[in-house]
Formats: sequence, structure tokens, C-alpha cells
Amino acid sequence: METGQSARTTTGWLWISTAARLGLAAVWLVAGGLKVGDLAESGRAVNAYQIFPYEVAKVIGAAQPFLEIVLGLLLLAGLAVRLSAGISAGLLVIFIAGIVSAWVRGLQIDCGCFSTGGQLSAGQSPQYGWDVARDVGFLLLAGFLLWRPRTRYAIDNVLMGEE
Repeated sequence: METGQSARTTTGWLWISTAARLGLAAVWLVAGGLKVGDLAESGRAVNAYQIFPYEVAKVIGAAQPFLEIVLGLLLLAGLAVRLSAGISAGLLVIFIAGIVSAWVRGLQIDCGCFSTGGQLSAGQSPQYGWDVARDVGFLLLAGFLLWRPRTRYAIDNVLMGEE
């Protein structure tokens, strides 16, 4: 039997996890939604990193928005939260590594995280430090959900008989 303090602490963690889950869901839904309308442009944004051959970059760019939307929907629904958080963390590590790689190599590109991305126009400067910091923040949300995947208003609770 939980004491009053223990029950309040558990309830607090549930609400914090719920906020993290919904925040990360919003990130993926917005990011994927902004790219899904122009898959060719999304492919060009991946190609701007100059990591993959153009044909591979096109495929990654075309698949990425759908993966982001699926992750967002899973997190929004609270279905497979720990798995979705793990995949999110993996993707975010890849995104951070890509941004750092572009930064180190002196590329002048928009990361394409919440836009079509690609080469920057003359006079524009990349915002790599901000991009990395933002993605590290998102990575912390994913890490928190890996640690505490139980949340309020989640399908997982129905399937696992919790809450």
C-alpha cells in the first residue's frame, strides 16, 4: 500500500511522463507533417548533408516523414511508448550526428528538421548550435520516456491493465 507521499510522487511522475510523451509526439507530427507534402524536397534535404549517394538520400528523404508521423501517432496514442521512445532516441542521435558532421565539414545548409532544408541562400548562416541543442532537448524527452514509459491516457495502460 502506497503512502500519501509515495502516491503523490507516482502521480507526479505519471504527469511528467505524459507531458514528455505528448511533447515528443508533437515534435514528430509537426516535423513529419511539414515534410510529407514534398517528398522530393525532403530527399534533396537529406542529400544536402553529402553523406549518402543521391539515390539513397532520396529514399531516406521520402521515408523519413512517414516514420516521423508514425512515431508521433504512436506516442500521441500512448501505444508502445517505450519502443517509440527508443526509436525516437535512435533517430535523434542520428540527426545530431548528421548536424555535427555538416557543421564540422563547413557545409552551409538548413538542417531540414522542421523545413524542407537544403542549401542556404547567400547571406544566410546555419544555426547548427541551436539545432543540436534543440535535438538534445528532444533526446532528453525520449530518454525520460525510456526510463518512465508509463503515462496517463495511454493505450498501453488498457492493454497492460494499468492506471
